[in-house]
Amino acid sequence: MLPLPIEKVLPELINTLNHRDEAVLEAPPGAGKTTLVPLALLKSDWLTGQKILMLEPRRLAARAAAERMAFLLNEAVGNTVGYRVRLDSRTSSSTRIEVITEGILTRRLQDDPGLDGVGLVIFDEFHERSLEADLGLALTLQGRDLFREDLPLKLLVMSATLDGCRISKLLNNAPVISSEGRHYPVTIHYGDSWQARDNIVNRTIATVQKVLKDETGSLLVFLPGQREIRQVQAGLQILIEHQTDLSVTPLYGDLTLNEQRQAIEAPAKGQRKIVLATDIAETSLTIEGVRVVVDAGLCRRPMFNAAIGMTRLHTCRLSKASSMQRMGRAGRLEAGACYRLWSEQQQQQLVPYTPAEILQADLVPLALQLLRWGVEDPDELAWLDCVPPVSYQQGLTLLARLGALIKNPSGNWQLTPHGEAMAKLPTHPRLAHLLLMGKQYGLAQLASDLAALLSERDPLSNSGADISRRLCLLKSPNSAAKNYRGSIHRIKQQSQRFKQLIQGSPCQPVDDVSDPKWIAFLIACAYPERIAQKRSTASVIYRLSQGRSAQLRDDDALQQSEYLAVAQLASKQGNAVDQIFLATALPPELFEGPLSEMVEEKVFVGWDDAGERLLAEKQKSVGEIIIKRQSVTQFPLEEKRLAVLDMVSKRGLSLLPWNEELRQWQRRVLLIRQLFAEDHQETAWPDVSDEKLLTTLDQWLSPYVDRIKHIHHFSGLELDKILYAMLPWPLPQQLDQLAPMTYQVPSGSRIRIDYSESPPILAVKLQEMFGCTETPAIAKGKIQLKVHLLSPARRPLQVTQDLTNFWHTSYHEIKKEMKGRYPKHHWPDDPMVAQATARVKRKPAKKP
Repeated sequence: MLPLPIEKVLPELINTLNHRDEAVLEAPPGAGKTTLVPLALLKSDWLTGQKILMLEPRRLAARAAAERMAFLLNEAVGNTVGYRVRLDSRTSSSTRIEVITEGILTRRLQDDPGLDGVGLVIFDEFHERSLEADLGLALTLQGRDLFREDLPLKLLVMSATLDGCRISKLLNNAPVISSEGRHYPVTIHYGDSWQARDNIVNRTIATVQKVLKDETGSLLVFLPGQREIRQVQAGLQILIEHQTDLSVTPLYGDLTLNEQRQAIEAPAKGQRKIVLATDIAETSLTIEGVRVVVDAGLCRRPMFNAAIGMTRLHTCRLSKASSMQRMGRAGRLEAGACYRLWSEQQQQQLVPYTPAEILQADLVPLALQLLRWGVEDPDELAWLDCVPPVSYQQGLTLLARLGALIKNPSGNWQLTPHGEAMAKLPTHPRLAHLLLMGKQYGLAQLASDLAALLSERDPLSNSGADISRRLCLLKSPNSAAKNYRGSIHRIKQQSQRFKQLIQGSPCQPVDDVSDPKWIAFLIACAYPERIAQKRSTASVIYRLSQGRSAQLRDDDALQQSEYLAVAQLASKQGNAVDQIFLATALPPELFEGPLSEMVEEKVFVGWDDAGERLLAEKQKSVGEIIIKRQSVTQFPLEEKRLAVLDMVSKRGLSLLPWNEELRQWQRRVLLIRQLFAEDHQETAWPDVSDEKLLTTLDQWLSPYVDRIKHIHHFSGLELDKILYAMLPWPLPQQLDQLAPMTYQVPSGSRIRIDYSESPPILAVKLQEMFGCTETPAIAKGKIQLKVHLLSPARRPLQVTQDLTNFWHTSYHEIKKEMKGRYPKHHWPDDPMVAQATARVKRKPAKKP
């Protein structure tokens, strides 16, 4: 067997951990770090009598690593090397190296913060930046500081592609040791530029066909998810059905252990295989015989949508680091080739690293575990990336709603006994709450089945939303499609484990455990904000108790239900209505029984947008949905005023009967307020802008809305009197003096001033301004009016704020043009001394 690259740096790593309690190891895929490092450190003096815990992000990788190390020791798994993963464990009293998945470390730390008996914790593949890994490292660091002063707990973070300096800084400036990978060259072939709308399945099949002709050896094909793997597998099976030397095997997390091993194992002599894998094959796993990688360039990442409280898998482009890891799979044993289904230019545009899950994840589990740890503020711990405060607060709010938290006398959150029990269950807090409610009501089997179903991928994703069908499937698994049977087997195993965890006598056992209403009850317990009510009998849209809208598929039988308990839904960008994927009918009598604690009774006084009227009624509601209402006639006047004002605030002042005269008044007041801002009367002139009026409705409008019960009643408001009352004496008189509505011009006419612009406009016939040598001004001369000089037909001739200059210059050109057009009007040679007139020119007086 050829030596592995990691062997060159093992002496340096051993020496570092002999003298330091932390180290960072950078090594690319295939270097051998996962299997050789724990074995090399096992004989260290500082580890005597203690064991090594090594974290792996995936169950398959954990099992494979343990099996490989046991093989190298010529032992069975469970002796010196063992593993613990969900639904499976192989350890014994002689186990010194325990390979575990990340969630198991968190629960172990909660029970034993100092990790007694453990000398080294290895965080493998830390570049994947899972939420559990970040939490596990943060808790390990604090637990070590508090409880391991005498016998240090050493930490080793191993990564294929990560900024080692950042990790080093977090670990007390730990030494960074780097290992080279295999040095076999890999030839990279780029494809054409692709867009998100491209059919990646067809492109992959076409590329694989080409590779089979041009290359030797087995192929590892990276695809984003199970759906694409099944589609590509079906397409390839047709093409290679007569090629006995070629096989196609899928590789993803939901396969059985035997199916996964079939993909990992080397093909028989003279055989080639095509492994269709998700990103599960990027790191940790060694897939024997692979010489060529075909990379679709996509992956699925969990993204938490705070608006609907759901984490959904989103298809997105991989990071540059992931593309390098995938490429490295082709050069482990000999020179290989990597076919990328995107262009070289697009490769340069990829983000450097995969974003940390903590930055975009549902933080409810994190919040629960931190509170169980005794920490309310995440900043008390050391993180590589800080916990987003908004998402964390949302998590605390949901936990309080589930009964897991309560405020103590100091105003801080603390776990309730129910929250303590939730935190000990190895599942999401929502499902933990569901399980405990099932135990309380004697519904342990149903609760376990539901929790198991909801913690796995939906086995009937295209068969309607009714979750009852999935429950029936657990009772007759052979009726499911073959490709789902592995998933159903795991769901049944998980259900059995959940049931074992909640064994005990129920507090309030129900008589009719088989009644389907209990399905709705348990789902509503876990997802209280997703209780849904049909908007109307004819509608297909439901309103969720959180306030959003959702709908079922057009042909879904659940559309006949007035109420739903929704377990899974998704929102699409640009869509106002969410899509319901898993739900069940909810009988309304549950609101009078076990769900009665969710029901709030109140007298509601508010504006009914549909009827455009004031609504006053006694309501029973669950969140934003009203399950019962009754009209009331007696209610506080102040509530009515608040309801009307709230509606005006939302819709704007256009609801009120404004006219141009009132708008002119508003502009006049605002102009004087601005001009005399530095005067001693600054505070006397109120701010009557729309913005200020909207924020002070309770001060100026509230006393006048008592009679408003319908939208049409707003037209009856005497808005002029309401607004004028805002000017105390003597401001109304001062307003007329400083910003008059009209201005008397030399002809004697009073011309209306237009305050819609700044400065205000005086639009007047030119003949009415003869003899005026100074530009008209208002506000004690502080502001000159903008004079629009008009023709006899009231068409603009000139706009000026300098009349004297106009008379000396532009007037003479205008006179030449206008004199012929309007001969009956006076066009004097010297307008500055001519008599102003609003009429045509007078006949000259006869000489005596």
